[in-house]
Amino acid sequence: MAHITLGNDLPGIVGLFHYRPQTARPLGELAEVLLRDDNALSRGERELIAAYVSARNDCRFCYASHAAFAQAQLPEDSAPVEQICADPARAELSAKMRALLDIAGSVQQDGKTVTAGQVTTARVAGATDVEIHDAVLIAAAFCMFNRYVDGLATIAPDDPDAYRAMAAGLVETGYVAALPR
Repeated sequence: MAHITLGNDLPGIVGLFHYRPQTARPLGELAEVLLRDDNALSRGERELIAAYVSARNDCRFCYASHAAFAQAQLPEDSAPVEQICADPARAELSAKMRALLDIAGSVQQDGKTVTAGQVTTARVAGATDVEIHDAVLIAAAFCMFNRYVDGLATIAPDDPDAYRAMAAGLVETGYVAALPR
């Protein structure tokens, strides 16, 4: 049960967005830009960064939802998102994504812990400055989203099918279309 009365029984950030539509719009638009707009990183790769940071923050709702969103948008032969998030150093993953997840992990701990060496490793692996920028911003934004969801003790469904259903809708319509009006 959430710490405050939301007036709905919607899970995670969805319930919070319906509780406070004024804040939902800019947060949803941020997610849309970061995770769905045109970008050199695929939508699945960006969702993977969101899932990875959410896993490290132990945010059950955000991890489960963004892991489902990532899996739905990554190529079918991709390693399972759960495996990647558990141990990206050992997962079947491109060197570029491994380097970007390493940077995202540092941001999740403390932005000041990102090193020039990590950035160089990402560049050598083929990451552009925009991709590095976006990995850092996705990681920082998801630290905020995770704390928002967990700080108000929102509902997190136990059934993985609930997250797969959310993924199907999100892949089709995006973040902004689902926002309350």
